[in-house]
Amino acid sequence: MFHKILKSCMALLIPVSIVVMLIPGGFATAQNGTITVVATYQEDEVVTLNVAGGEIITFDPQVAGDSGSINVVSNLFHGLTDTDPVTTEIVPALATSWTVSEDGITWTFHLRDDVMWYRYNPASGTADALRLVVAQDFVYGIQRGCDPRLGSGYSAVVAPIIAGCNIVYNTPLPDVTNDLVFGNTTHVSALDDTTLVIELNFAAGFFLSMSRLWTLYAVHRETIEQFGDAWTEPGNIATNGPFFLEEDIDGVRRVMVRNKNHSPDLDYGDNIERIVWTTIEDEATVFVLYQDHQLDVSGIPLAERQNVLNDPAYQDQLIPIYGPTVFYFGFAHDKAPFDNIHVRRAFAAIVDRNAFVAEVLDGLGVPMIHFTPPGIFGAPPVNEVGAGFDPDYAAAELAAAGYPDCQGLPAISFITFNGAGDWATFWAAAAEEYLGCSADLFTVQQLEFPALIEAINGETGSEDRPHAWTLGWGADYPDAHNFVHDAGLACDAARNLLRPCSDVDMLIDQAARETDPAVRQQLYLEIETAFFGPDGEHPIVPLFMPSGVALRKSWYTGPHTTDGLFFAPHWDAYNIDMAAKLAARGE
Repeated sequence: MFHKILKSCMALLIPVSIVVMLIPGGFATAQNGTITVVATYQEDEVVTLNVAGGEIITFDPQVAGDSGSINVVSNLFHGLTDTDPVTTEIVPALATSWTVSEDGITWTFHLRDDVMWYRYNPASGTADALRLVVAQDFVYGIQRGCDPRLGSGYSAVVAPIIAGCNIVYNTPLPDVTNDLVFGNTTHVSALDDTTLVIELNFAAGFFLSMSRLWTLYAVHRETIEQFGDAWTEPGNIATNGPFFLEEDIDGVRRVMVRNKNHSPDLDYGDNIERIVWTTIEDEATVFVLYQDHQLDVSGIPLAERQNVLNDPAYQDQLIPIYGPTVFYFGFAHDKAPFDNIHVRRAFAAIVDRNAFVAEVLDGLGVPMIHFTPPGIFGAPPVNEVGAGFDPDYAAAELAAAGYPDCQGLPAISFITFNGAGDWATFWAAAAEEYLGCSADLFTVQQLEFPALIEAINGETGSEDRPHAWTLGWGADYPDAHNFVHDAGLACDAARNLLRPCSDVDMLIDQAARETDPAVRQQLYLEIETAFFGPDGEHPIVPLFMPSGVALRKSWYTGPHTTDGLFFAPHWDAYNIDMAAKLAARGE
């Protein structure tokens, strides 16, 4: 099951830029009685954004869970609401307004009546209008989002909130039918083409900020039923957002082109007509291409960091990297030795986060000993809740587990995403230094992110799962529920951790249902303490929030420091001075 668990995990390690060939082109509206976008060739180069990142797994909104997929899906489709790329406030998208019943249970969204579904044909460069987006498309999309057969990690995020969705999602797979999924079990309905009603299981005060989630997007049912699993392929996929999907070559690149018939008041005022996302993992290669003016943004390799920071030529290209994201070590609660709470406490307490950030990250991070980061409602003060680094406590806990001085501790396998192998090596070295464990006990393997997610899948047999792994979670909406529940810590969402339920889960449920903000704040303080205090369960080991700088070319402007903090970036909120870009290349 693909679980997001990491919104921008690889952003710390993998930059988002790469060279691609620019293809001249433009768009015009055909006067033939139908709305058709026609590609035309011009003398000028089409305005192109060149970005790169890890592999994009899917273009299906209900399935998307990795950061790359979410970024692209959110630029191909619109949700009910959106996050303003500058203010980060919730703003209307396909819903123009909404009302909530007095009990906070029933949400009624009033939709636009002028947004079309399009199917773009890469061969001809045309996009045919299929029909208007209607409320029933959201009904279908939300119902799909509750379907456990999709294997979507975000189903576990929305299922506890929307009435009936939890029933569908928790039905054993052999018993799931189309009648169950697309019938009346999930309490979502279309009163007419522009009125959508969603009923919740309880008065979730954070639901408005959840309403923009891609799992709740409208999708074009006819396309899915016509093409089946191939519905998201270029030439098949039906979208309603600012960009079309033109090309999809696994492991190579994805190309999006501008939807010129997109409603102007849904745009954020950019001039980008083409986006090329190239799959690339090597940070040094990307940096070299950036220096050669062949890409628009780049990370900074550790070996080059001081040179870049001290070079006046780069000063106007630096942008800060920060945001409500926490990276962590995850435990497999279903297998020894981390099924033992005392072992988890011991291995959590041997991590000196200050040393980790200084030595492993070269200072690019803020140490974290609890999970919900600052800036999120319900977050405790930074590092005031949690046991933290305590070797004596760790040794005592390991002895309490029956492994004094690490005697008898079984072998432990660590899996990390590419570039984070030294994270696990640091952890193993700490176990050797503070617990007396032999280095031979530990194995470390680095995997591509999709392979890592598959390896830690909770549906995989315990014998085939690693004991621990590296992951991160970035906020989807600014509420602690998104961390202590949605990230997988709650037992009903712990698809990878497989954590047994306990009293803290009742606190999580209580906090979600509570309407008094002060009471919720106190409950989240108690939850973080129950998880990460000296007597806590330690379901994971929080490590750090990322910080630092990246590079963007002076010709690439937009809300770099605010866009994407709580959602995917809006590529229709940026501008590129193509003349300056081509001049820098000598073209």
